[in-house]
Amino acid sequence: MAQTATIDAPNKDISLGIKNFLGQLLKSGLAEAVLLPLRQPGSTTVMPGLVTDPDALEQADLLAPVAPLSAARMAARLTRRSTGKPVAAVLRPCEVRAFIELVKFNQAKAEDILLISADCAGVMSNKDYGTFAAAEASPPGERFWKAAGRGDATQVDGFSLASACKVCEQPFSSSADISLGILGADGSVGIPATANTQKGEDALKKLGLDQSPPNKAHQKVLSMLVERRSQAKQALFATMEEKVNSLGALNKYFENCVNCYNCRVACPICYCRECVFLTDAFDHDPPLYLNWAFRNKAIKMPTDTAFFHLTRLAHMSTSCVGCGQCTNACPNDIPVADLFIRVSAATQKAFEYQPGQSLEEKPPLAVFEADEFGEAVGIKSKAAS
Repeated sequence: MAQTATIDAPNKDISLGIKNFLGQLLKSGLAEAVLLPLRQPGSTTVMPGLVTDPDALEQADLLAPVAPLSAARMAARLTRRSTGKPVAAVLRPCEVRAFIELVKFNQAKAEDILLISADCAGVMSNKDYGTFAAAEASPPGERFWKAAGRGDATQVDGFSLASACKVCEQPFSSSADISLGILGADGSVGIPATANTQKGEDALKKLGLDQSPPNKAHQKVLSMLVERRSQAKQALFATMEEKVNSLGALNKYFENCVNCYNCRVACPICYCRECVFLTDAFDHDPPLYLNWAFRNKAIKMPTDTAFFHLTRLAHMSTSCVGCGQCTNACPNDIPVADLFIRVSAATQKAFEYQPGQSLEEKPPLAVFEADEFGEAVGIKSKAAS
């Protein structure tokens, strides 16, 4: 598949070029509505918004370095039940991967949605973005992209990118129906639009966008960025192995956790309607707290903090897409994502599974293999015998 066309960027304006493209989708009937980052009236706040009028696309801020929540959840809400009306969704690469996982968990449907993903240079925390956006009169998205659009920046105007973004090795999406190659692009030769699926190819053809050769400059920028981020990820992993190498170290890592469960709410992969930690299962009887305190001389309140995070890891580490929303949502700035990304990398390697890459590939825990992990139960696999 993977056929590439070129979207015009008037006056080398990448953001305007994408808006025009989305407007064409609406006018052509290929999409009844578009889900995308939308600047809120009279402010620099950017939130996912649903647009049905091409004129309203003027409010879109597609380059703003912020993801206040995972738009994959919003895409899931729009597609949980089929409406028969096509919707387009502009998602970051990690959000595309999360949406695909949600489809596998029967939390969303892919039939009526056209997934569009532009390259991602990274985002800031919600707190940092608010300060960054208010610093100057110029549009924050354009200001950020001017500094970071080459993919070689880890901070802009003194504001650092989120830790998860610094180690993300997938700043592009080959799983979206249409991928927009904007990293390293100056708009002078347009915006490369690659169709990764038949649905994406049909959309580009219907809009009259002719096939064009792949942009070699764009591929070069991506390769350089992925190499740098791979090195940063290995450095992070080494740090995490020193920080969290025992249960005591894990308790220290989460010592500022107040059991607010914001990380669970923000995680696009945590989809359970009723979380066990919101039931009375951990509403212990008062004598238990006293017994634990007498036994250990002192205990941290609230309890069950480490158990909560370990339970989350057990539930979703095979499908973690490294979006960093857990850290973004933490009121006490605990780097939750750093630990989850490290553990998830090991889990996914063990299962030989990359989340969000293919709708056809089933999640590991949904598939039973007779000789899987034989070393864990003392049974030799057929391959080893």
